[in-house]
Amino acid sequence: MAATEHTDLLVIGSGAGGLSAAVTAAHLGLKVLVVEKEPQFGGTTAWSGGWMWLPRNPLATEAGIVEDIATPTAYLRQELGAQFDAARVQAFLQAGPRMVAFFRSQTALQFIDGNGVPDFHGRNPHAALGGRSICAAPFDGRRLGAHIAQLKPPLPETTLWGIGIASGAELRHFFNALRKPASLWHVTKLVLRHFADLLRYRRGMRLVNGNALVAGLAASAFAQGVEIRTNSPAQRLLTEQGRVVGAVVNGVEIRARCGVVLACGGFPHDVVRKKELLPHAPTGQEHWSAASRGNTGDGLRLGETVGGQVARDAVQAAALAPVSRVPRADGSVAHFPHLVERAKPGLIAVTAAGQRFTNEADSYYDFVSSLLAATPAGEPAQAWLVCDHAFIRHYGLGAVKPAPMPMGAMLRNGYLQRGATLADLAQVCGIDAASLQATVARYNQQALTGVDADFAKGDTPYNQVQGDAASGYPNPCMAPLTQGPFYAVKVVPGSLGTFAGLRANASAQVLDAQDQPIPGLYAGGNDMHSLMGGTYPSGGITLGPAMAFGFIAAHHAAGMDL
Repeated sequence: MAATEHTDLLVIGSGAGGLSAAVTAAHLGLKVLVVEKEPQFGGTTAWSGGWMWLPRNPLATEAGIVEDIATPTAYLRQELGAQFDAARVQAFLQAGPRMVAFFRSQTALQFIDGNGVPDFHGRNPHAALGGRSICAAPFDGRRLGAHIAQLKPPLPETTLWGIGIASGAELRHFFNALRKPASLWHVTKLVLRHFADLLRYRRGMRLVNGNALVAGLAASAFAQGVEIRTNSPAQRLLTEQGRVVGAVVNGVEIRARCGVVLACGGFPHDVVRKKELLPHAPTGQEHWSAASRGNTGDGLRLGETVGGQVARDAVQAAALAPVSRVPRADGSVAHFPHLVERAKPGLIAVTAAGQRFTNEADSYYDFVSSLLAATPAGEPAQAWLVCDHAFIRHYGLGAVKPAPMPMGAMLRNGYLQRGATLADLAQVCGIDAASLQATVARYNQQALTGVDADFAKGDTPYNQVQGDAASGYPNPCMAPLTQGPFYAVKVVPGSLGTFAGLRANASAQVLDAQDQPIPGLYAGGNDMHSLMGGTYPSGGITLGPAMAFGFIAAHHAAGMDL
């Protein structure tokens, strides 16, 4: 007979959604076990920027940014259209601020505000200029003690020597390290601290972004007696009289009195599910996700075995983002998400025809949506980010770091392409040379006036915040490409994760084919069908709902009202 363990709540998966539920449930008095199939905990969250879209959060209200719940509701109603689920939207908007207040006052997890971060779609009259976003505050990894070895580190390609770089002011310091003494001093202090940590602890201990979010959640979980058990894949769910009562994990029956939370990260690396739900990936191979490799659709399959339903009507089944494929020395390939540099002045994106197809400063989701729309049927969707020498040495390009970091290795492995002239660059990339030259000439003229007559680049608050007002040009997102040599990196359709998940109600309960809740079964993170219905109205719309619905699920499982 298989061994049997007992707990109150079993959480399968260790990203933000699962850990939010675990920490909350433990504070409500439940015995909680988290199981994670990978050797380290944190999932895709640990690699992410750590931003959460949470309107009316306490950090905003304390700064005087106060809005009625009707305003973000109206924003979502217009953005989501037919995908708008009034009950879930209201549950999210009501629980989000309470969740933040709980974690701030009761746990190790703290936050920094995003009060200057606008919503993606500024032409929506209900969009906000800020106050709807927060991020995990930097976290001292030493507070995890020996558990730090189990925390998934950030992607090497998104760090400098392993140093996590927070977005906003800190990132600007890195861009300006060779131009401003104050920035150089700031960066020097971070580098010295990091290498001191390496000598003493064998890894950096100043954690930022999603790594800080996971660390803060995990430290809070450990403080409440929660066990996070790695190398522990779940094989099947246990049911009795229609209720989910646990799961078999590594051959061990784990009985969970209050239920099971599925938070396995969706299906970004499940070839079969990608083939089914992503039209641009007809074999399931034409989509390259930056999400954790362990996210292979386990939670969705487990849910389906007991009657759960995976949504198939999302506007997009994945959280689209352009990625470049970075060859590594060990022969593997990393997928770098292009979230930052596209809006900086002096870069354009073109197809093989040598033509722009979108506003490069728009969101990563909108960028890939435009690329897919511009790709003729039957042809692979791909584009090139093109810049000049001044741009790449100031901002970098994808996995290529700005000066003084060398870029020779990226040229040698073929990730980065270079040409003395635009025509030379076009030849090595397979781009129409005459068209590329004409496109750049037109763009350069527009950059001098600051008006993008083709795609309105720089027209929205989100564009402008992502740009660089210090460039000296009229539009913070536009500058001429004039200084050779010229460079390009190929980008392809990818994602930060997936949207299509198990249908769930406002209490995070998984629903069956009759839209009835399956007792004892909850979905969290990307295993829950996205509240946004496959749209992407603002940054942080994955982690914000993940945290909020984890909080909601824990209360429901504990039989307690919010």
